[in-house]
Amino acid sequence: MTKAPEEFSPKATAEAFIEARASSGTLPTYPGPFPPDLNDAYAAQDAAINQWPDEIAGWKVGRIPEPFAGQLGADRLIGPIFSQLIKPGTDDVVQAGIYGAGFAAVEGEFILEIAEDAPADKTEWSLSEARDIAARVCAGIEIASSPFPAINDHGPLVTITDFGNNYGLIKGPEIRTLLDMPPDYWECETYVDGEKIGAANAAGMPGGPIESLRYALSNAAARGRPLKKGMLISTGAVTGVHQVHAGQHAEIRFVTGVSIRCAFEDNGIHQHAAE
Repeated sequence: MTKAPEEFSPKATAEAFIEARASSGTLPTYPGPFPPDLNDAYAAQDAAINQWPDEIAGWKVGRIPEPFAGQLGADRLIGPIFSQLIKPGTDDVVQAGIYGAGFAAVEGEFILEIAEDAPADKTEWSLSEARDIAARVCAGIEIASSPFPAINDHGPLVTITDFGNNYGLIKGPEIRTLLDMPPDYWECETYVDGEKIGAANAAGMPGGPIESLRYALSNAAARGRPLKKGMLISTGAVTGVHQVHAGQHAEIRFVTGVSIRCAFEDNGIHQHAAE
């Protein structure tokens, strides 16, 4: 008798990622079949959110490239950012934990802070409505890290299942001039170990940062998690996703001279989750 193919299990997938993240360990292979669609991928993410011992303080938004965007009917994905994984960007070098045996990357991003609670039953948002609920723009760095080394090698559905490959956020100062400027004014440069490896503006993201916020508003509300006042939305990697390793340093330089520096260390910054 031919054995029936194993089905994707959101619960089992979530439990495997939670165990690996909580122990600051590694997950050498994906735990079972890949998710077949967006609903199953976000079901796994929601199951993991429900198990994680921290509150959501924001969401990361990432691009879904072609051909996946056309296949899935979405050009963005989101993942939770937990409160204990948010650090202030200061004049000093910020220590950023990563899963050294997994995958890690640095992403220069613009952060939008939410001005007021979004209506719980509102799942459709226009760009102008999304702009109106944004209180301010801040400079930021997303720490993208997963205990699964190949998190970005199997498409966006796999990425979604592990918190969208997020492992924290560094929030820098407000950039007052940007909120009403077009995306090509939202510029930054990325340096790793002193070498410039990327420079771009947010016009490379369809719809720009406000579209990222619009998508986060709709997606989160549809899952029963409407955005709240003070939440931070990291709107997407402007210069790209740049892989890093423990012991390396990065600096993101933003318009108006704002700069954030960080150093990457192994074993993560949520070690206490296993206690």
